[in-house]
Amino acid sequence: MASIVDESVTSDSANLEARSRFREAAGLVAKIVKFHPRLFVTAVAGAALFAVCTVASSIGLRWMIDKVILVRFNENRSDAGALVIGSVIIIGIGLLRAFGVVIRRSYAGKTEWRTAATLTDRVLDHVVAQPVKWHRSRMTGDVVARCGIDSDASVAILAPLPYSSSVLVMMLVSAAWMLYVDIPLGIVAVCVFPILLSLNIGYQRRIDRYYNQAQKELGTLSEAVHESFDGVMVVKSFGAEQRETDRLAVITGRLRDARIDAVAIRSMFEAMLDAIPTLINIALIVLGALRVRSGQMTVGELSSFIYLFTLLMFPLRIIGYLFSEIPYSVAGWRRIDEVLSETIIADPMRKITTSPRGVGIQVENLSYSHNPDTTLIDGLSLKIDKGKTVALVGATGCGKTTLLHLMAGLIEPCGGSISVGDGGVALVFQEAFLFADTLGYNITLGSEISAEHIEEAIDVAQCREFVGALEGGLDTTMGERGVSLSGGQRQRVALARAIAHNRALLLLDDTTSALDPTTEAKVLNNLRLLAGRQTVLIVASRPSTIALADEVLFMADYRIADRGTHKELLSRSARYQALIRAFEDDRQNR
Repeated sequence: MASIVDESVTSDSANLEARSRFREAAGLVAKIVKFHPRLFVTAVAGAALFAVCTVASSIGLRWMIDKVILVRFNENRSDAGALVIGSVIIIGIGLLRAFGVVIRRSYAGKTEWRTAATLTDRVLDHVVAQPVKWHRSRMTGDVVARCGIDSDASVAILAPLPYSSSVLVMMLVSAAWMLYVDIPLGIVAVCVFPILLSLNIGYQRRIDRYYNQAQKELGTLSEAVHESFDGVMVVKSFGAEQRETDRLAVITGRLRDARIDAVAIRSMFEAMLDAIPTLINIALIVLGALRVRSGQMTVGELSSFIYLFTLLMFPLRIIGYLFSEIPYSVAGWRRIDEVLSETIIADPMRKITTSPRGVGIQVENLSYSHNPDTTLIDGLSLKIDKGKTVALVGATGCGKTTLLHLMAGLIEPCGGSISVGDGGVALVFQEAFLFADTLGYNITLGSEISAEHIEEAIDVAQCREFVGALEGGLDTTMGERGVSLSGGQRQRVALARAIAHNRALLLLDDTTSALDPTTEAKVLNNLRLLAGRQTVLIVASRPSTIALADEVLFMADYRIADRGTHKELLSRSARYQALIRAFEDDRQNR
């Protein structure tokens, strides 16, 4: 009794799951068709014309056999009128059928690829609209997979869909026609339709989880490969090539196993799709021959019947192709929908207000924490006058970079307010990122910046010497991440980029760390010449750099512990003195 109950529960669960998958697939079709409905409707109309003409072609065959071929054999005469009529029927139907094929294929392709482009654009727009906080919580490779592989997978169902709709039309029209021609043969032929449909549904149920697994592993593999390529220098430096290869091999192994399981089920499904119609066709020929012999059918009727049934077998297999694409598309759509259904987080940059006139940046009662249990910055307030060059100094881990990221609007504060001068903020990171494009593009990033401003930025950032040595000058193409330049050169290009965009507040996160002291001093002096135009806040750890600043903010324990000139802080703060001595000792020991 318990066994019967368990089987009943399992059956009910399977039925519910099947209905859920059907609703999900139907929902997917309804959603993606809405992107370009006119193209899809045109493709379906062409497919319907093809379906009707396919069934009608059997009428032409029947006419030619009964009215022309058998008359010639039985009566030894030729009926020219019947031949002309039959030819017109066959050629006319053939031309219409060909027209339907062209329309269906052309517009089905347009629907699929335009939908793929539209969907990809929407995902990209959604991803781009998310702030840095969102991107930091995602693996780059996974995001790339959702914008590419998953978008293509989502629309894969569109290619066979118009043809599959024509198969449904064909099934209805041909079933009516075959039953009209001969009821017993028609019943036998029509029975194959529910058999094949049941086979397709069963196949879709079994293969669904393998496609989901394969699509998930594709995303994981994309993450791992992207991460491995990004860290190629680390991998090679520590001789970890084999370990990385083994790690990727494990992921590809899981992907391979999921694909093999899916192919095994599909091959069995394909074999049954071949075998069942073939056996039914043999039965129809035998039964039809007996009915022709008894005079209940003509040879033309039997020939057209078998011809029509044979024509239907390939379209019925296309329905199988549709069912095989459904799990693949649904798996891709699920991953796409996870991104599109996420609420776009408010960009912290929008919460930064404009400071009062004459003030470069003003922070009031600022607080920030990574999680609810730990407060890093609590009640921090400061004001820097416009045009000042200020050094932010502190030990490692005291919150300097976090404060700069808050000021730049890359992360959102938990409380307080930030206001900067009219013109916005530019943050230059310690690790400068350059695009694999021209040097000029890396400075302008496609913005309309005058040649005069570009040249000024190059001079201020001390780029003139090495830019002049490049064969193509500003048109020289940088390697990936600017690999053709040294670390110091990349830092100066990144600084030139920030200067050229003429932002009111310039934040330098230890940006000159890769420069020699002489070049660094020249850069800072050049920045001071921009006084009145830009306020500069620089994280510094080189005493000579700190001494050049108009003012020093001494940061300790995530707060501004003291502020003043370098000399003032040295004279009154023991902690500041100890930190500066540590900086000097560190540089002497290098």
